[in-house]
Amino acid sequence: MADAPETLLITLTGRDRPGVTSSTLATLALAGVDVVDLEQIVLRGRLVLGLLVTAPADPAALRTAIEETARALEMSVEIESGSGDRPRRSRERAHVTVLGTPLKAAALAAVTRRIASAGANIDRIIRLARYPVTAFDLHVSGASPDVLRTELAAEAAAQGVDIAVQPENLLRRGMKLVVMDVDSTLIDGEVIEMIAAHAGCEEEVARVTEAAMRGELDFEESLRARVKLLAGVPASALDEVYESLHLNPGARTMVRTLRRLGYRFAIVSGGFSQITDRLAQDLGIHYARANELEIVDGVLTGNVVGEVVDRAGKARALREFAAELGLTEASTVAIGDGANDLDMLAAAGLGVAYNAKPAVRSAAHTAVNVPYLDTIMYLLGFTREEIEAADAEAGIVTPAPPLL
Repeated sequence: MADAPETLLITLTGRDRPGVTSSTLATLALAGVDVVDLEQIVLRGRLVLGLLVTAPADPAALRTAIEETARALEMSVEIESGSGDRPRRSRERAHVTVLGTPLKAAALAAVTRRIASAGANIDRIIRLARYPVTAFDLHVSGASPDVLRTELAAEAAAQGVDIAVQPENLLRRGMKLVVMDVDSTLIDGEVIEMIAAHAGCEEEVARVTEAAMRGELDFEESLRARVKLLAGVPASALDEVYESLHLNPGARTMVRTLRRLGYRFAIVSGGFSQITDRLAQDLGIHYARANELEIVDGVLTGNVVGEVVDRAGKARALREFAAELGLTEASTVAIGDGANDLDMLAAAGLGVAYNAKPAVRSAAHTAVNVPYLDTIMYLLGFTREEIEAADAEAGIVTPAPPLL
């Protein structure tokens, strides 16, 4: 007589209804087996329930009992036997987050092929969001995050999707400090150009700003040259600029949701404290650092006061804020779009290039090219459903998603 198999894999599929899991487990309990692994998903009302159990003394009797249970539940069932040995897997594991608007099957197929070509295995896939972007979290084993990041960077560009690769560890959900650039990151547009409109030199300032963000000019030199053009603008123009600011979509959602979870926020800007301090107060942001415009007799002098917050200064601010909170740099997230954000992005545990210049996208840990700032939360492992549930508890009504 052949030896009994060491494990049985039982897979039930069919219309979801209450009692499927409990009925199946009750049948298994009568057989006295141990549950080794268990996973269940529901997709559009269809249930897939997989159970890996130790085989009983009488596998045939269990097979008959499970088949009877499945018939009573109007479910299909497959039972496979095998040895209890699990394939040896690499200790290296990663989360691969894929974002798209839309996310086409061809793009996902290309991404999964790349993962396979790196010698990695996809252990699990979780949907994080279906609107306004589609986002999936792939749990991958068998290849280092660095290898996967290299393999998938080219595919992301080819497919027009965003892909983030992060090590699987507790820090992913445990990051406690989020440091953001302001201009073209937290807000839509550049404050200095808005002020320049009051001085009649918006186009000239915009040209210099664009070159500086691409890394073609020294930031401090370019800032002082642009600010000099603002001499004579009344300080009251700063109030008008502030009232005209538009936050990027999802900014408030991200800040209020992560604040509930104990996250701390900082804004670090090459712009001006007269604007960023008010933004911080409005959004409940804990730290703010920016340049200070000199104002004398209610008029901008064309100078900045004190040390300029440049590329190195942004990274230094991140480290100082983290140290004040008792956090390591690995416990930080940095978000930015320009060349002066590069050191800050590199210093963070997760550096995100948000709708950034090409040189910044290629240097950052990951890039997000959709206009929704709250997609950053998907990189941290949060789902759209969790975010909306948190808002509902706070009495915030979320618009109903489109029917698909």
